[in-house]
Amino acid sequence: MRSRILVGAFALLACLIVATTVAKGAADPMKRWALVNLIEPTSIAGIFVSGPVMFVHDDEKMAQGLPCTGVYRFVPGKGPGEEIVSFHCKPRSGSAPERFTAKTIPDPYGPRILTEYQFAGDQEAHGVPKAQH
Repeated sequence: MRSRILVGAFALLACLIVATTVAKGAADPMKRWALVNLIEPTSIAGIFVSGPVMFVHDDEKMAQGLPCTGVYRFVPGKGPGEEIVSFHCKPRSGSAPERFTAKTIPDPYGPRILTEYQFAGDQEAHGVPKAQH
């Protein structure tokens, strides 16, 4: 019984975080983006986020020492809206996933915490701070 609960929880987590993904922006090779539907509230750099959002990573901002990741509210049919949170990511090399991926950890006092994200086909993973800087 306990193993069923663990397997079910893991499957639910995978479904909650990895959702709809759209191809990364080809018009600007310095920026990568993905559309994601966060079904459950998720803490991203200390901000609670849920629903359709757009993750954007800007290499040019990263090179300038500016917050390189922005998460924007996304309105289907209209496009990106307000920026919800921005932060300095912590890049690391990894294997390129076929889909946008997001790793989270549980928080016993609130929603899951996003610790890392990675764009489809990109070998660079992006660590997420616990709070904005």
